[in-house]
Amino acid sequence: MAVNVIDAALLKTMFLAGAQGLESKKEWINELNVFPVPDGDTGTNMTLTIMSAAKEVQALTDPTMETLAKAISSGSLRGARGNSGVILSQLFRGLTKEIKTVDVIDTRILAKAFQRATETAYKAVMKPKEGTILTVAKGMADKAAELSEETEDMEAFLRAVIEYGDLILSQTPEMLPVLKQAGVVDSGGQGLMQVMKGAFDGFLGKEISLDAGAPAAFAGAVKAEADDFDIKFGYCTEFIINLEKEYNEKTEQDFKAFLESIGDSIVLVSDDDLVKVHVHTNDPGLAIQRALTYGSLSRMKIDNMREEHQEKLIKDAAKLAAEQAKKKTEPRKAVGFIAVSIGEGLGEIFKGLNVDYLIEGGQTMNPSTEDMLNAIDQVNADTIYIFPNNKNIILAAEQAVHLCEDKEIVVIPSKTVPQGITAIINFIPELSPEENKAAMIEEMSRVKTGQVTYAVRDTSMDGFEIKEGDIMGIGDKAILAEGKEIGETSLQLLEAMVDEDTELVTIYYGSDVAEEDAEALLAKAEEQHPDVDIELHFGGQPIYYYIISAE
Repeated sequence: MAVNVIDAALLKTMFLAGAQGLESKKEWINELNVFPVPDGDTGTNMTLTIMSAAKEVQALTDPTMETLAKAISSGSLRGARGNSGVILSQLFRGLTKEIKTVDVIDTRILAKAFQRATETAYKAVMKPKEGTILTVAKGMADKAAELSEETEDMEAFLRAVIEYGDLILSQTPEMLPVLKQAGVVDSGGQGLMQVMKGAFDGFLGKEISLDAGAPAAFAGAVKAEADDFDIKFGYCTEFIINLEKEYNEKTEQDFKAFLESIGDSIVLVSDDDLVKVHVHTNDPGLAIQRALTYGSLSRMKIDNMREEHQEKLIKDAAKLAAEQAKKKTEPRKAVGFIAVSIGEGLGEIFKGLNVDYLIEGGQTMNPSTEDMLNAIDQVNADTIYIFPNNKNIILAAEQAVHLCEDKEIVVIPSKTVPQGITAIINFIPELSPEENKAAMIEEMSRVKTGQVTYAVRDTSMDGFEIKEGDIMGIGDKAILAEGKEIGETSLQLLEAMVDEDTELVTIYYGSDVAEEDAEALLAKAEEQHPDVDIELHFGGQPIYYYIISAE
């Protein structure tokens, strides 16, 4: 018998199954990166986005379409990370606007919801590109509109829409030359298809783990509030054995092996007639029983480490709340700055430029809209400038603007750390936010950025035949250098970036580069470009050996 409608209970199952479908394929989606660099994060960003919503959906015990729509929309909006995650959240936002007022969804309503989802997502992107997740979403929406006039059978409808989505996805390399050059389909579109296929499995009633509390299902999506998962053995157990029986080297080894079988952090200190014992275990009684076979016990002490840890967290939270309350009672300053940064050295540079709050993130972990909102809450200022410093974080920052009500938020669309540094340096207090934004964007346009990292796969791109493990010098829009050695490739990249108008070059070396190697690179760069001022700073960034700016 054909199923013609989806009610709230079934929609909840389908959404959670869609989240699982995406999560199970996230690493595969990460590998569909145009540039063969070790920071492909589309799958991770989309998964963290949908899992933020899934956590709220799972918490609904008796959902209605309205409560489901609110959970999906608000959860994904706040959890959105990266461009792909933000677009996914906007697709959910549009879809839920269409379904929140109905009791059940038929093919016509779902077709309208797909259409509204696509329209909402396209509006969120300033310059939409075809050959992306947007194209795949639009293709499925168009197919859904066509099919809704032909069938009421929901299974047939969904199956055909998904098949058409796969077809559109397969055509994305023909729409975006960069995809064809890299030999991949669009990763965001692939992520969307995994959501759709997972949801369809949920519709069909296939057995799927939907427990939002299970670490395997939501790994990395939600940080445990008490971090209790880090405490494997909960009781710190200490005592002294007053030896009454023979206790030789073999006895000690056997006792230690037993303690290792029930816990960790073991310390055994033996004297002629005493043994001091320390062990972390979940069953102190077992340690005590075994110890009693060697003699009587004294100075016994058992502490519940989870309880102590919880108390510490509560105290820390109370202290933080008090500090935040104090901040909020202080007079607001006129202007504040938030910057996204990764790496100890880069963080110190931003602090030196009077940045009030640093959001840890970047290439390997894009911060969410919720992270942006939390940062905004911490900065006690009337006008707050946000510097995303990564093209994949700009949309999440702009989404936060619409969710903040009591402060003026200005997002400076910095695509790289050097752009962000240049923008902050050119802030002028006397100018209005609009004037400052225009001036900063103008100054950022003069900055070229290059990054040096290693290839994670073989590829042919931008005229280079790249092998896995090769070193690449990546410019703002293309790969500019390739080689086997970090220093040599970095110099090639610098040569490609510097022109007759270049006055200043700044080199930030990463966490995997020794200071002496960076100094050696600086010396060669100065010899190579004697008419250019060249500065060297410790950035401490992972993944990228060097970040280079030329202006």
